[in-house]
Amino acid sequence: MHTKRSTSVGKMSSALVLVSSLAVMVMMSGVEAEVDHNPKSFLTLNNKEQQVVKGLDLKRYMGRWYEIAKFPSFYEPQSGENTRATYTLKPDGTVDVLNETFLKGKRIFIKGFAYKADPKSDEAKLKVKFNLLPVIGDYWVLYLDADYQYAVVGEPSRTSLFILTRTNKIDDLVYNQLVQKAAEQGYDVRKLRKTPQSNPPPS
Repeated sequence: MHTKRSTSVGKMSSALVLVSSLAVMVMMSGVEAEVDHNPKSFLTLNNKEQQVVKGLDLKRYMGRWYEIAKFPSFYEPQSGENTRATYTLKPDGTVDVLNETFLKGKRIFIKGFAYKADPKSDEAKLKVKFNLLPVIGDYWVLYLDADYQYAVVGEPSRTSLFILTRTNKIDDLVYNQLVQKAAEQGYDVRKLRKTPQSNPPPS
């Protein structure tokens, strides 16, 4: 899952989560989201508690998610493409995580696992741990449509943000709506950068 974490650029794939994800720096292309870009607005919203999805059905959330846009980070590939995350629910309720990105056609990946931060809570707040890395990250599902096709994922400090979808392409209207969801949660969406996705995606 995409999430904030520290590691060398050469070993990182997407940060998806929850994390990210399980990603990737490019200048934003396409239509700019119709949101309030006033820095004071983000500062005001930053003082408000983030609202996460409640009653997340982990079984429905499993499968592959494509990274459509994210906050760029120094610890992730600068030119990654076709970034995606695949989640698999295990019998014990934890989630296997596979984050992938492609650099000049070469697949780079990292594996890990995720689990609910508070098993007794119905909030979609997860923790993510990647193999060989000592850091445990936060993966908060801030928005999820009823059909589990679109998700906005963030974390407590609002320094990581991911827009994820089940398909590797979405239209501008849907994208702008998802960006607006993040803006309403206090994220400075001016930092979002779209992730290049080819059609068809790599197998």
